[in-house]
Amino acid sequence: MVACNLTAQTTVSGTVTDGQEPLAGANVFIIGTIDGCLTDSLGRFSFITTMTGELTLKATYMGYEDYLLTGDSCLLSNLTIQLKEKASSINEVVVMASTFSFGKTENFKTMDALDVVMAGNSCGDIVAALQTLPGTQMVGENGKLYVRGGDSDECQTFVNGMHVLVPYSTNTENSAVRGRFSPFLFKGINFTLGGYSGEYGQALSSVLPMETTDAAASDKFGVSASLVDWNIGGTKAFRNSSLSFNAALTSMGLYNRMFTERYDFTRPYRKLSGEAQYKKEFSSSNILKSYVGYDLTSVGQHINGRNLSLKEHNIYANVVHRATLGRGYTFFAGIANSSVFSDIDDARTAGDHYYNFRNEVHLKTEIRKVCSDVLKLSTGLEDYIRNSTLRFESYRYQLNYNIFAAHADAQWRIIPRLFLNISARAEMMKTDWLFMPRATLSFVPNKHLQLSLVAGRYSQAAADDYMAQSRNTLGQSTADHAILSVQYKTEKTLLRIEPYWKKYHHLPLLENGIYRPHGYGTSRGVDVFLENHSLIKHLTTTFSYSFNDSERLYLDYTDVQMPDYASRHNLRVTAKYSLGKFIIGLAESYASGRHFPAGITPHYNSLDVNLTYLLSPKVIIYSSFSNILGRTNVFRYEANGTPVVPSRDRFFYIGIFVSLKNNKAYDISNF
Repeated sequence: MVACNLTAQTTVSGTVTDGQEPLAGANVFIIGTIDGCLTDSLGRFSFITTMTGELTLKATYMGYEDYLLTGDSCLLSNLTIQLKEKASSINEVVVMASTFSFGKTENFKTMDALDVVMAGNSCGDIVAALQTLPGTQMVGENGKLYVRGGDSDECQTFVNGMHVLVPYSTNTENSAVRGRFSPFLFKGINFTLGGYSGEYGQALSSVLPMETTDAAASDKFGVSASLVDWNIGGTKAFRNSSLSFNAALTSMGLYNRMFTERYDFTRPYRKLSGEAQYKKEFSSSNILKSYVGYDLTSVGQHINGRNLSLKEHNIYANVVHRATLGRGYTFFAGIANSSVFSDIDDARTAGDHYYNFRNEVHLKTEIRKVCSDVLKLSTGLEDYIRNSTLRFESYRYQLNYNIFAAHADAQWRIIPRLFLNISARAEMMKTDWLFMPRATLSFVPNKHLQLSLVAGRYSQAAADDYMAQSRNTLGQSTADHAILSVQYKTEKTLLRIEPYWKKYHHLPLLENGIYRPHGYGTSRGVDVFLENHSLIKHLTTTFSYSFNDSERLYLDYTDVQMPDYASRHNLRVTAKYSLGKFIIGLAESYASGRHFPAGITPHYNSLDVNLTYLLSPKVIIYSSFSNILGRTNVFRYEANGTPVVPSRDRFFYIGIFVSLKNNKAYDISNF
């Protein structure tokens, strides 16, 4: 029998460990009192309590489950307390396999709107900034995203979860295009190089989902100007909503007069664009967003004895609503419309006329359920309604079809450090059904390391031109992905290594003048990404390397070969250094030669530099100089062996960003 002095003070003492090492700074106390203390560097604690009788001792430490011990006061001495590490909630774990997240994210690799503007010689183009990442190919003659041996059409863009039919501006042949959307429009960008969940369809290689900013809390107004573009934009904030607009004019007229170039433009490249957003927050969990954007692009070029004249109208709009319903349910519904009108005179020969109209309506609804700390479910339906009209001299077609899809997704924490994301997507085009299982298994042994294995099947309808020339034989192409991802992260360093493998089926192949689904191919390789903040104070460096070995038989290929847009080796090294009000950036890009019937192109190389000066909290001056060494890069070879080179070897950009109604210039353009 144990006897205690009911009037004496009692010393509560012991040690707190995780089973292997002592835990310093753990909080140990008697519930219902102020008696307690923190453990020292050796995990030891000792304090005095005047409470007697049966007491409950509690020990807490961040990342570990709480410890409770109830017993007589005189028994609470020389204790050994072992805490168990807390299993993360399914909502707290971010699986980064094959995905780079920018903007509003807790992940290491972040990029806000200003970073996009200052990335190499991107000049504010999201697509150009993403090409600093591994897995992307350098295709200078059009500037689009090519990912892991896939064609540019295999990478699809989504805004607020809704598909964008044509995310690029237009230009003449062998001239680089830009992404249509301003980086200032988005709070979050997730560039997924492969292995994405069942939510996303109609993409064989990669997806680029982007989330627009939330309702603004204050008014904004600003302008920006450069040698090639001029912008004005602003936001009017209301109590729980905001209305934003932006107008921009891009023109190469002044630049072409100041700097010589190789191509004979009869009318300089011009683009007039406007954007508007309305965002309404009924509550923190009930949000409505709408967006509409319009581009008018025109350019004229004298080429091969004809005066090509191009004009394009590109309209995109979406409305989405997201609401929390209670009991762990979240509901999403959205509608988007994309319309693109293209008119080209002298498209192939003098006197001809090319007209193309493309339209897509995307309908989507989804419901998510957080079942517990270990399980989250979602399911959704969507429909792509498409039509296309083409008239080119005597050749013309009219296409109308839709793709109905359904998906189900489950995220499950199997054990505290092992996570499984399993999903399935089904699509029906015409009368053909496709079933596509997908899964990601991730092991997170500690806060520094993450290992993931990704596998799945993905589909995409062929381009309209190929479908029209297929005599109704083309269905959807498919690609199987397998990816192993190893990521190591510390406070100042991120290293990611990802070997991957893809196999293509049912690609369009030209046989006797008809496109049939008999094409196929493979793509395999490894991507390496390293970002470091520790070499020198205020210096950020990145290293991206991609090895790709791909081959396919598709389109007009007569045998299996490496695609002409693919290069085996791609390397990108960047450095950004902050010095007072100056930010200096360097980027070195290298790509090995590409294969064409006329031969292999020389390697690509470009050394780019940019300088940003923070003149005041409301004014930023930015300049960039691409390819400062002046190398003439050969992008491709025409069928007759003529090399395709850029219109100019170097490009100089200088712009000024001014905020007229805000406390910093970072928010001025566009919203």
